[in-house]
Amino acid sequence: MKKEYIIPIFVPNLGCPMDCSFCSQKKITGQQTNVTVDDVRNTIEYYLKNFKDDNKYVEVAFFGGSFTGIDKRIQNELLEAANEYITAKKVNSIRISTRPDYINKDILKRLKKYNVKTIELGVQSSNNYILAKSKRGHTFEDVKKASKLIRLYGFKLGHQMMVGLPDSTELDEINTAKDLIKLKPKMVRIYPVLVIKGTELEREYKKGEYISLGIEQAVERCKEIIYLFRKKNIDVIRVGLQNTSEITDPKEAGSDVVAGPYHPAFRQLVEDSMWYESMAEKIKKINMKVKEVEISVNPENVNNVIGHKKENVVKLKEIYDLDVNVKPNENIKPGKFEIKVIETY
Repeated sequence: MKKEYIIPIFVPNLGCPMDCSFCSQKKITGQQTNVTVDDVRNTIEYYLKNFKDDNKYVEVAFFGGSFTGIDKRIQNELLEAANEYITAKKVNSIRISTRPDYINKDILKRLKKYNVKTIELGVQSSNNYILAKSKRGHTFEDVKKASKLIRLYGFKLGHQMMVGLPDSTELDEINTAKDLIKLKPKMVRIYPVLVIKGTELEREYKKGEYISLGIEQAVERCKEIIYLFRKKNIDVIRVGLQNTSEITDPKEAGSDVVAGPYHPAFRQLVEDSMWYESMAEKIKKINMKVKEVEISVNPENVNNVIGHKKENVVKLKEIYDLDVNVKPNENIKPGKFEIKVIETY
């Protein structure tokens, strides 16, 4: 199986006509200047030198959220620079992220020419009131139309949604996930809303008009959404914003995060919580008072069983008065576990 590598290239805000209340792309991406053709080539060369595997699949990813909205000439120049490496068989494909209202047949035909394989849409919500409240500038009807076209033209479809937008409830977010599932994306990203300096959301937060989610709230909401996507075999490729020099703990000097559920290992918190639920469910089904169990798990999931800062084993002890021994076992498939009773009361 080929190891997959992504070469990220951030193109912040160049093509976006909107000023979404939560958004500051230059701070979110850590990219303060516009990207040039030389930047693309230099970035690709840098990453290629550091990829060690011979058997690999390499994808250049133009992130930033509105790639197909930037000047067509600049689009073509950036895509051509990346496509040179596909022609040279050093890179396999290109992916982009863009707005749903910046997709049409002509755009898709042009992207095909440059070996773009994956298109991610910034959806954020399927609720039109919430989209308008956040000043997204598009409706969910735009999302449906763009998603259908992307799939029709043979691209892999990705969606990005947010948790904790102004006036958005847990039910709204569950409904968004269900609505996205109907559009058949191959992958999704889930981003809890952070309050970033210099955004309209910061002003609303400081006036008390917006209340950000706490970490536990955000974990619970993301967890329920992930369950829905996984039931339909939709890959959740990211949960939480990537850390940058600006997107870091609000307590740190230089952080542009004012409030919200920031955590450097946010996805791990969500995954660990999901593991805890699965383990607790099995333990409750044991028809005896158990004092100690052994949980066998694939080595790559040992930390999920233990939990961040041993939170899962501590919680099992507090709630079930239960000692847990974790045993790595390569014969167990990743994502699975077995429980063996060691001692009863």
